Amino acid sequence: MYAVIKTGGKQYRVAPDDVITVERLEGEAGGALTLSEVLMVADDGALKVGTPLLAGATVSATIVEQTRGDKVLIFKKRRRKHYRRKNGHRQDLTVLKITSIAG
Repeated sequence: MYAVIKTGGKQYRVAPDDVITVERLEGEAGGALTLSEVLMVADDGALKVGTPLLAGATVSATIVEQTRGDKVLIFKKRRRKHYRRKNGHRQDLTVLKITSIAG
């Protein structure tokens, strides 16, 4: 059994006991979370597809940790113009462990 969920503007294919890293969601480590934006559920050959969301389908997950991603460096330069800008960014992330898929 697996499902396709949407969170943080991205889509993820998840199955029970999967551990995924998504953009930051509210909650403490060890807390439970329900994701209701389910796009598709497949179970033993039976495929249910939403238009765009599947009504009544949910994915339950547990928050493993709140973390931050690797630093991404942004460097802009125009040659011979003495223009240089250096900036950095670290994305806030949430690590989820999928517990069950209902729907």
